[in-house]
Amino acid sequence: MATKIIYLTVGNKQEQVEFRSTDSIDEVRDTFRAAAEAGPHDVLKLYNNRGSIVNISPKLPDNTPDSKYRLEVVATYIDDLTVDKSRQEDIRNIERRLEDLEKLILVDAGTIPHEVHDMKLKIQSFNDKLEGIEHLSWLGLFKDISSGTSLQPFWNKKATAKQDEASYQHVYDRFMKMSKVDITEEVKEYLCKPTFDNWQWDDAEMLMLLRQMFIDLKFTTKFNIEMDILHNWLFEVYHHYNAIPFHNFKHCFMVTQMMYGLIQIMDLPKKLSDLEVLILLTSSICHDLDHPGYNNAYQVNAHTELALRYNDTSPLENHHCAVTFEILENSSANIFKNVPPEGNKKIREGIIRCILGTDMAKHCEILSSFKKILPDFDLQSKDHIDMLLVILVKVADISNEARPMEVSEPWLNCLLEEFFNQGDTEKMEGLPVGPFMDREKVTKPMSQIGFIEFILLPLFEALAQLFPIIETVD
Repeated sequence: MATKIIYLTVGNKQEQVEFRSTDSIDEVRDTFRAAAEAGPHDVLKLYNNRGSIVNISPKLPDNTPDSKYRLEVVATYIDDLTVDKSRQEDIRNIERRLEDLEKLILVDAGTIPHEVHDMKLKIQSFNDKLEGIEHLSWLGLFKDISSGTSLQPFWNKKATAKQDEASYQHVYDRFMKMSKVDITEEVKEYLCKPTFDNWQWDDAEMLMLLRQMFIDLKFTTKFNIEMDILHNWLFEVYHHYNAIPFHNFKHCFMVTQMMYGLIQIMDLPKKLSDLEVLILLTSSICHDLDHPGYNNAYQVNAHTELALRYNDTSPLENHHCAVTFEILENSSANIFKNVPPEGNKKIREGIIRCILGTDMAKHCEILSSFKKILPDFDLQSKDHIDMLLVILVKVADISNEARPMEVSEPWLNCLLEEFFNQGDTEKMEGLPVGPFMDREKVTKPMSQIGFIEFILLPLFEALAQLFPIIETVD
């Protein structure tokens, strides 16, 4: 049985670990924990000799005594992955007392001793580790992507539609830190699969994975997208998704992840233009921007501002489009600013067409039109391609039920919670209660049988006529 020996440094010590290629991920990680004298829940990072973080797994590449990995214990586990508020307050008190001491020394001596400066850095480092411990398992480092999900949706009924600015800033700061880390090949491969489990990833990590899609599809080079602008745009998109049960940033990510998987599985970069693939991915990211958690029927019946603005015609989808281009108006977040005017025009037209196509009131009409062109579908026909892009975004948008049960069931819980919230509001306001919105009448099976039979399957079957490969994907 093959044995692998890995050479590494832990602090100032030289170590080597030995494991079998048949060992599980947990067994390998326990071996590394032993080498680092770390506890069972401490968080480790492993760096190669280029300074990049690599995944601790049985697939770890061999090295030599001259090319040692560097292993670090970066944080100690805190029960329930939360930081005790009193401990945070203690740290803040220490920081304040240190600042007072610093002022006194500066007045008396005129300079600050390096010991005080070192102490401040240590306190700040410790505080960062406390605040970030639950997120230090970035990008597959300690995400056992074969271990399933906790089946615990994130939604908190008491949450407000918007997070506080401190929460947004925290996500942005972590996203920026992670942008300097290489994503492992294992995670890149997993990102293409329809079995992807979003419940294992947090918002900053998902922003990082969205960035990786742009890089792997070579959009950053083909469209000269500056990395800082891509970061700003992704964060602005994140900021414009609301903290509601279903139509939130996590839904945005999952729709985009399915689209990314379809692009790879169907080899679309060889069948469509670069601009058309860019339209697909961007439309998926932006398709539900600033969704309020109440559908078009509610908007129209309640005579909301959106319904009045868009004359009762796809008020939400029109709003999603408007927010998309409002974000792009900011030059520091305009990922298309280096695209020539004609290309910008095509991008705008394509995104609007795809997002408006997600209005389920138009579903039957769109699917019927697509089926009519299937027998003579022509990749050289602009009209046919335009229709295909709309269909692909629709497929990605409703793809949760095509995922494994452990991924899709929590999403169904989130969807029904959003529906029931709307139904409760409709009852209180004396409005007609929409289908599937009444928590006293609707059950999970009832809500899914008709949707899968009459909406999901016909749409997937139509696409499979054009791309039979999607029927073989696990």
